[in-house]
Amino acid sequence: MSTELTVLYADDALLVLEKPSGLLSVPGRGADKQDCLSLRAQRVYPDALVVHRLDMATSGLMVMARGAAAQRILNAAFAAREVNKRYLAIVDGELAATEADWGVINLPIALDWPRRPLRIIDHQNGQPSVTRWRLLAYHPTESTSRIELEPVTGRSHQLRVHLQALGHSILGDALYACPRIQAMAPRLLLHASSIELQHPLSRTAMRFVSPSSF
Repeated sequence: MSTELTVLYADDALLVLEKPSGLLSVPGRGADKQDCLSLRAQRVYPDALVVHRLDMATSGLMVMARGAAAQRILNAAFAAREVNKRYLAIVDGELAATEADWGVINLPIALDWPRRPLRIIDHQNGQPSVTRWRLLAYHPTESTSRIELEPVTGRSHQLRVHLQALGHSILGDALYACPRIQAMAPRLLLHASSIELQHPLSRTAMRFVSPSSF
């Protein structure tokens, strides 16, 4: 994997970066899990600080703060759901929706303790978790759907778990898809395609877009 850092935007308070699939957002445990987007950014911008993460297998847009003051503001914005994120995915099967309609998945998610870090739908102990989605295209020859996703909440693995629960796992998902669907793509076909937020200092509305490679 290339060690390049792809920067879409940078100023004294904010970084917007492209994370490739297969790269950690932050360091993991062990010497073999130290290469990650945050450390790559900090080599160029020493004051870069994490405010959110993407799963290792997910590609696309990731925001970092520059300095503790900007980090506090951005953390508060994410916590208050003032940051709008959208994703693109290709899933197995045909979702029953018209291209103009948004569907809603409202299923609580909990950590699957015996199999952690996996998550499960748990109606008794799960945290409230909501995802909006809409169909962009259905490909009948492959029996796959291209969809846009908007996580209202931000639980770990939320999009992957919600789509599995619908019976439409994301192609290439090594954690939640069956072997047949895993084998349909060489990587997880999930991409953080757009993000809208206010600049942490100027409060200017900003929107960034990243096309997917699939």
